[in-house]
Order: sequence, then C-alpha cells, then structure tokens
Amino acid sequence: MKDKYLALDLAFQEAKSWLENLDKNTTPTKTDREQLLAKLMMAMPEYGTCAEKVVKHLVNSCKDGLLPSPGGKFFAWVIGGGLPSALASDWLTSSWDQNAALFTSGPAASAVEEVTGGWVLELLDLPRQSSFAFTTGCQLAHFTCLSAARYRVLEENNWDVGEDGLFGAPPIRVFTSEHRHGSVDRAIRYLGIGNKSLQAIQTNKNGQIKVAEFEKKIKEHVGPKIIVLDAADLNIAAFDNFSRLIPIAKEHNAWVHVDGAFGLFARASARTKKLTEGIELADSWATDAHKWLNVPFDCGIAIVKDQEAHRNSMTMHASYITPHKTARDQIDWTPEWSRRARGIPVYAALMELGKNGVADLIERCCDHCKLFVDEIEKLPNTEVIWRPTLNQGLVRFVDPKGKTNADHDFYTKQIIDSVNKTGEAFFSDSRWDGKLVMRMSVVNWQTTKEDIKQVVKIFEKILVETA
Repeated sequence: MKDKYLALDLAFQEAKSWLENLDKNTTPTKTDREQLLAKLMMAMPEYGTCAEKVVKHLVNSCKDGLLPSPGGKFFAWVIGGGLPSALASDWLTSSWDQNAALFTSGPAASAVEEVTGGWVLELLDLPRQSSFAFTTGCQLAHFTCLSAARYRVLEENNWDVGEDGLFGAPPIRVFTSEHRHGSVDRAIRYLGIGNKSLQAIQTNKNGQIKVAEFEKKIKEHVGPKIIVLDAADLNIAAFDNFSRLIPIAKEHNAWVHVDGAFGLFARASARTKKLTEGIELADSWATDAHKWLNVPFDCGIAIVKDQEAHRNSMTMHASYITPHKTARDQIDWTPEWSRRARGIPVYAALMELGKNGVADLIERCCDHCKLFVDEIEKLPNTEVIWRPTLNQGLVRFVDPKGKTNADHDFYTKQIIDSVNKTGEAFFSDSRWDGKLVMRMSVVNWQTTKEDIKQVVKIFEKILVETA
C-alpha cells in the first residue's frame, strides 16, 4: 500500500517534462486524428489496470497530439498559460477533491472563493457591492450574467420568469455589436431568448458600436431590453464607448452586460484602464481567468451589480441541502451543482502576482504585441491591418505574384501554415474587413522579447523563400 500513489509521482514527472520542453515543440506535427485514435481505441478492459500503467498509456498515446498552448510562443488564440502557483494549486484542488457547491460540502473552498471574489472586484475596480461567480469559462459567465439580466428586465415588466417561464413573456430584444463573440449568441440561445432576438449594431472603423445607430435602434423597441457591449473583441481588441452608450441604455431602462473575456483585465493597469472608461456603469461583466490572468482551464468569472437578480436567477433549494447561516454557498450564484473549487487557483495567481504584478503582466503583453507588429511590418510582402491598441494585432501577407484578394488570402494562409510547421511558434487566421488575416494575440506570462525576435526571424526566412 505504500506505493498506492506512485501514479501521482509519475504524473508529476511527466507534467514537469512537458512544461520544461514547451518552447522546443510548439506544434503537434507528429500525428493526426487517425494515429491518435489508433493508440487510444480499444475494447473497454474487462479487468482493471494498475494506475501507473494507465498514466504511462495516456502519456504515450497523447504526447504527440498535444498543442503546447501554455508556452510563450503561442499567439493563435487568446489562451494564457499556467502561472506556477496557479498550476500547483490546481493540482491541490484536484487532490483535495472538494465539492464547492455549499459551505458544508467544502468549507475551505467557500472561504477561498469569498475572499477571491472580493480581490477580483478590487483589482478590476468594479462596484464593490457586486456579487460574483466562478464558472467553467466566459461562456457560462455570460449565461450567469444574462440569466440575472433576463430575470430583472422581465420582473420590471411584471413577469416572473422563474415561476412562469418564457411562454407568453414580453419579448426581450438583445442589442449587441456586429463583431460580438459567438459565446454571446449561444448564451442567448441557452436562455431561451432565441437568436432572432439579437439586434446587431454596425461598428465604426475602430470596431466600436456606432452611437447614433445604437440610440436609434434602442428607441425603436418597446419592452424589455438587454445590451451586450465589448471590452476588447477577439480580433482588434476594440472597446465600445461605454461612457456614451451606457447612459443611453439606462435612459431606456436596459440592462447592460459587458463581454470582457480578456479585455476586462485592462482595468488592472493604470496605463490601459483608460480604454475601459465608463465600464463600471454597466450591470454585469463576464471575463476569463484562464486567459490573461494565466490560471489553468477551466475558470470564468461572472460579476453582477444586482445581487438580488443574480441570486434569484441561480439559487436552488431542496430538503437535503443545508444552507449555512452566514457563509457564502456557491450554489446560490452559479449554474452548477457539483463543481470544482476553481476559485483556489485564482486566489493563488492573485497572491503570486499582486496588483503590481498583474499590471506588469498586462503592460508587458501589450508591449510585446506592439513590438511584434512593428518588426513584422519591416519584412517583405507584409501589410499591417491593425496596429495594436492593446494586445491584439492583425497582419496580412501580400502575394508578390498575386493580383486578387483571393490570392493574398491564400498566400497569408500559406505563410501561417509554413510558420506553424516549423514547430517554433503557432498562429491562426481570422477574417477582418473581408480579408483573411493573421491574428497576433499575446497573453502568456512566459512570452519574452527574445521570443518575439526569434519568431520574426522565422517569418523573414519563410517570406524570402516564398517570394
């Protein structure tokens, strides 16, 4: 029995090896779906296998199909890595294996989340009376916030959605940006409001909702209204004009929700906070800790100014649930029942970094993105589509032999794929203003200036070879 947990030692060594070699193997070029399935597909065993062999089997079967997104040279999507304290505390969270639904089923987990939520409100300088919830990610953070929004706007129209459902309810209209993230659409669908209720508002050249059109559209709808604004869209990190839009929304009794999946953390830096001016006037905010705060997946954060609406839209009562008289029961604020104590890694990350460390992380990533775009622009056949205002940049590669947009789209994709195949860095394509572009997203705590310079050299080599 003394070796009962030998598998944990093996997992630790394999995890440490993986992390130490991230920058040496940045893309999974060694295998494909069929090869992965060939290693994993088998008849379910009739009899058990010792834990160490299971771990070895998983490592050997999966190692060539892992995308090293936690590394410092991953720029494709807005995905952070894992700060050492956050990763270590996440391992502890799994080992402690607490059900963080009630104080009685996880006292320490409840206490940690209560403190952590307060820290988050302080760090992001949002109304301190707000309630909060730690969810699986920004998708469920949207769902949580918009559940509170649905409850409140219908309650103000004399309809109790918790008791009466949506059949016969006053129709809700949801006003949002044409560049909104797809998770907003899905949250609206989950909530039964329906995607036909979405009213997309055109944006200006900076990706911001046009104020005049917004005011016109919101005036046209008589009935419950929800507004979803952007705090950094995924392509150019555009921030809507909160100071102008939110007062207009309030004049028309609308609930304002902010999608701040990564951009909400701009409030943690004095240098970038100006981008979010007026955002504190909103009613709810959603963000991800597993993006710019660099805690492991899965961890989103929902913040709601109206505690009553939040609690009434989420809470659950049953004869076998014993609520605590004074402690915070997480089941009152989240859409989950059994749940992971995901506030623990957030607590660890905030303690490791402190306010100054978070601000430095934000500013460092912004500086790296600017450097990246500036250096890429110097290379042949390169066009800057969006110069970073935060941590997102867009570039396009112009085919020297091409004449059409389709030619340049194909060439851009060719350059991206060629860089990815080197295994030195990883990028993805996107579309902006009708063009296929390469997005440069910098959110990882490990990214350095040296990483940027090395990757630029790879682009230079490939662009010269393909010219």
